[in-house]
Amino acid sequence: MREIKNTKKINFLKKVLIKLCRLVGYEIIDQSDLTYPASNKGYHDSLSVSGNKSIKLGLGETPITRQIKALDIVIKTCTSVQLVSQNKKRIFEEPKLEYTVRTVNSLVSSAIDLKKKFNNIEIKFTVIDVNSPESEINKILSKISDKDFKIKYIDVKNAKDSNNMSSTMASIRESFKYAKNCEDLIYFVEDDYIHKSESLAEMLFAYEKFSSIYKKEIFLLSTDYPYLYKKLDSSSILIGENIHWRTVKESLLTFMTSKNMIEKYFEKLIDMATTESNPFEKNLHEIYEKELCFSPIPSLSLHCTNINSVFGVSPNINLKKFWDDCK
Repeated sequence: MREIKNTKKINFLKKVLIKLCRLVGYEIIDQSDLTYPASNKGYHDSLSVSGNKSIKLGLGETPITRQIKALDIVIKTCTSVQLVSQNKKRIFEEPKLEYTVRTVNSLVSSAIDLKKKFNNIEIKFTVIDVNSPESEINKILSKISDKDFKIKYIDVKNAKDSNNMSSTMASIRESFKYAKNCEDLIYFVEDDYIHKSESLAEMLFAYEKFSSIYKKEIFLLSTDYPYLYKKLDSSSILIGENIHWRTVKESLLTFMTSKNMIEKYFEKLIDMATTESNPFEKNLHEIYEKELCFSPIPSLSLHCTNINSVFGVSPNINLKKFWDDCK
């Protein structure tokens, strides 16, 4: 009889503690079954609240002071060129349009997932195109509009140039000019990056957390580039929502940052897209010497270049799953 009373007393006290935790916004974990009774969640559920707090078991709570208002996804497309300045074939050896469509499909799926986790965020797609046939552009735009996202289309009129790099640079310039009129975060994406459905949410959870920790705007990549592992640069490792992130000093031209950073380095970015350097992203790398840039481990996107390219296939990922999941 005494054991029954003690059990009832323990259960009563537990319920009181749970109610108190809910009132003050605290969380507790029942290590007997790895549940979070205050929020009625399990071990694998996220405890983080976008725009409010990041919570990780073992690390505790990180207050979010950098709320994200909006995300502009700027996709630079060109279905008429297989690989800029190259005659090689891409991984899976499909026509260029297939990579563009799958890139868009993956981003739309990821944006749908993002809306579930960042309820109040405004998401807008912008397609900046160079020399793609009208029928193919219509197919690309329909993939976005069919899911009721806001969309803007920009045709780079003055890029009818036989020089592929010249046309590409015109598109890049247009993307930076457009970004100055965006509201908050901008994700610049080339049309051969296939994303996981959780990619955008992972990136925004990381952005708000790291920006809050360092109290400054940052750069984020979606790809874990293999060529960066050939360098001996030191990296700081941080924990995101479900993956790790490391600081890097280089990238290609698919990256996320804020409008404030675009305004801060606008002239340098425009110069990069006007005067060709070696490497092409030299100006961007110089910015990374002053600012923080984070790369995901493992990769959140697959860069569909040639299989042997050091700028392409990320290590330790399921290439076929990336490809098949975004048909």
